[in-house]
Amino acid sequence: MQLHHCRLSETHCEVLASALKSNPHLTHLDLSGNKLSDSSMKHLSAGLESPNCKLKTLRLYDCGLSETHCEVLASALKSNPHLTDLDLSFNNLSDSSVKLLSAGLESPNCKLETLELYDCSLSKISCDYLASALKDNPSHLRELELRGNNLKDSDVKQLMDLQQSPDCRLEDLRWK
Repeated sequence: MQLHHCRLSETHCEVLASALKSNPHLTHLDLSGNKLSDSSMKHLSAGLESPNCKLKTLRLYDCGLSETHCEVLASALKSNPHLTDLDLSFNNLSDSSVKLLSAGLESPNCKLETLELYDCSLSKISCDYLASALKDNPSHLRELELRGNNLKDSDVKQLMDLQQSPDCRLEDLRWK
């Protein structure tokens, strides 16, 4: 389901959450370009955390995500084993936001295979948080998109080193 630039309200997100809870055939949700409020994201997260939710792909490209949004997303990552593809590109994420997301990534229940963080104002500290999460849960994430963040090789060194680990499945690391 694609709902690009639809000016979604809190009520819309409440209805979407209900659909996530009750429709196991909904596997793709693209909300790109919608500026989501904290309460809207909480509704969506309640849907994502439902055991009936079978969503595999969630695109939140350019949604004005905040630290609160990332805390809610981390909770969903911890509880939804079906979510394999998450796009958070073009959101101005802080290091503390990435720290929260990393807490979700390191959960053994998290099965995320692709994480897109293109142009999210990430720093070396964000890369360190991501590397730490992958050390704790190395078996799923295969693709990590970090381009557009002005990162240097030294900023992503821990992630590059992880790629060499036989336990880590990270195959595609893009930062420049």
